[in-house]
Amino acid sequence: MSLVRSNVFDPFTGDLWSALQRCPVFNPSIAPSEETSSFADVRVDWKEVAEAHVFKADLPGMKKEDVKVEVEEGNVLKISGERCGEKDDNDGKWHRVERSSGKFLRRFRLPGKVKVDQVKATMENGVLTVTVPKEEVKKPEVKAIEISG
Repeated sequence: MSLVRSNVFDPFTGDLWSALQRCPVFNPSIAPSEETSSFADVRVDWKEVAEAHVFKADLPGMKKEDVKVEVEEGNVLKISGERCGEKDDNDGKWHRVERSSGKFLRRFRLPGKVKVDQVKATMENGVLTVTVPKEEVKKPEVKAIEISG
């Protein structure tokens, strides 16, 4: 009885190894194209508190001028921007390229009613914080009804 080895994490499996060799991250001699240079993997935390929705995005090394925060369609928060890659002066040999560069875009559909005209964004130490205030929910008025009879 022979054992067939099938493991996607095995780098010696033909197709996976070939794919890795064509990837600029694993083979720096290949210049990244427009499509492979984008990094959609911006990490965002979303927390809802009593008065607002708070979003925190990790954007290390980015300036606030490189990031755009918008509200579309009245309830879709859009965070986008571009991180410029390292300028290659052809002096030296790259051994590893792991930091991502390129354009990114994240969209979040906001539940319920929000105050889009009062959205605030701040950037500090590579963390973008966007606060989207919620509209106050009016408690239904309770009217006592007198019972006759």
